[in-house]
Amino acid sequence: MRILVLGLGNPILTDDGVGIYVTREVAERLPAGNGVAYAEASVGGLRLLDLLAGHDRVILVDAIQTRDGQPGDIHHLTAAGLWASRHAGSTHDLSFGGALVLGRSIGMDLPADEDITIVAVEVEDVLTVSEGCTPAVAAAIPAAAEVVLGLL
Repeated sequence: MRILVLGLGNPILTDDGVGIYVTREVAERLPAGNGVAYAEASVGGLRLLDLLAGHDRVILVDAIQTRDGQPGDIHHLTAAGLWASRHAGSTHDLSFGGALVLGRSIGMDLPADEDITIVAVEVEDVLTVSEGCTPAVAAAIPAAAEVVLGLL
């Protein structure tokens, strides 16, 4: 089985880098091999398809902001349960779900929705330029790494 752990975000925008930091911690504790690969990306939508292609399972690790969440909360989501993003790059971009549908329709070797898991950390600040997370989000990184390790 080919499993990809994909950390998403921008590590110079404070908490937005949390997906990358969690993925790096997981990779330190469980090095790549035996079917597990790691990658980092600062893209979304269609631009993710090439990274996902060829894997049987994918664990996406990313930042999230929900209405009632507290910084550091960890969410476990599925691809099928995602709602549309409030922050599309342009009107020509697709949501993650839309990108998966398009990729499959053109024959890309993508994992099924039930084989895509999202581990998301509730964030506080994704706008300030800084190479580090706010305290509550930084404190959640080990726990989020444990969630990912449990999924592996």
